[in-house]
Amino acid sequence: MFYKNLIIINNEKIFTENNNFYCDNLDLKILPEELNKYHEVKYIVRFSSQKKDQKINIKNVNPSPNIFKFIYSIYKTFKTTNATYLIISITPYTFFSFLLLFLFKKRTFTYLFSSGHEEYEHILGKWSVWIYDLMYKIVTSNSKVIVCHERLYSKDKSHLVYISRLDDMWLLNQKKAQLDKVRFLYVGRMSPEKGIFDFINMFNKMNIEKKFSIVGNPEQHEINNKNIKFYGYIADPHLLIDIYDKHNITILPSFTEATPYVVDESLSRKRPVIIFDDIKYIVRNKIGIFVTQRDLNSFLKTSKYIMDNYNEIQKKMEKNVLPTKKSMIKQISDIIKLEDS
Repeated sequence: MFYKNLIIINNEKIFTENNNFYCDNLDLKILPEELNKYHEVKYIVRFSSQKKDQKINIKNVNPSPNIFKFIYSIYKTFKTTNATYLIISITPYTFFSFLLLFLFKKRTFTYLFSSGHEEYEHILGKWSVWIYDLMYKIVTSNSKVIVCHERLYSKDKSHLVYISRLDDMWLLNQKKAQLDKVRFLYVGRMSPEKGIFDFINMFNKMNIEKKFSIVGNPEQHEINNKNIKFYGYIADPHLLIDIYDKHNITILPSFTEATPYVVDESLSRKRPVIIFDDIKYIVRNKIGIFVTQRDLNSFLKTSKYIMDNYNEIQKKMEKNVLPTKKSMIKQISDIIKLEDS
């Protein structure tokens, strides 16, 4: 049976204006838009009264202001014939959605692209992990699981996809890096589990010629340092490529990650990446990712090595074979279409 209709259920908060829909997370804009090329997508999300930046270019978006209307929105889709349900991550909203789908024996996939266990621990503390673990075990045991990293679920019981935002423009027109000083770049959310505040404290202690740029949402944070530049939130890939090209080392100070897009984006522009040993599992076989301990001396030693051997490192990075957005979406679509219920 061909399952044309795809109901995507997501915890993302969506802003509505003039019959248009906007979100903050670029990943959660790309996924429904691209899957809509293969399926008839209906996107069930939460409602936000706060303005967002990313316009979602699909028509069938259903934001709900509370959990009751959220669940009811899902229930109304039961009239849709030959429908598949795709749950994005496990949260209280998506967990109760899953229970409804399970009760009515609906064909359900769960897509995990980060470790909820680690995120709960870093955001709420160790005491909260059991809450997520209970939801995780119930959902994954009773749905078909798609993961972007083997560590997120049993390899024998899940489908692995290689996630990416890359298209041809990322791989063309490579620019020479400026090597007069270390020019660090961070692209991501300004949140504690991302380790960005710890890194800023470390950066302030570095006694070297340096610059640091942040692509994120600086308006919520007061950071006074003339060597730190905030670009704000940037979605345009052309602008983002230009920013990568103006820097020479991308840093990813996260305490937990699955398969972060920023790594492949940086590698596609032949800019080395420094991560800490908390997330060394993301390296896989990619060339140009350097792992250091979470202390100033270790970080500076790694940075110096990269700067001293930059051209040689870039030459080795040419061997990388990076996944693309097109291949990622086709992988997910093929799983949904071909996996028998």
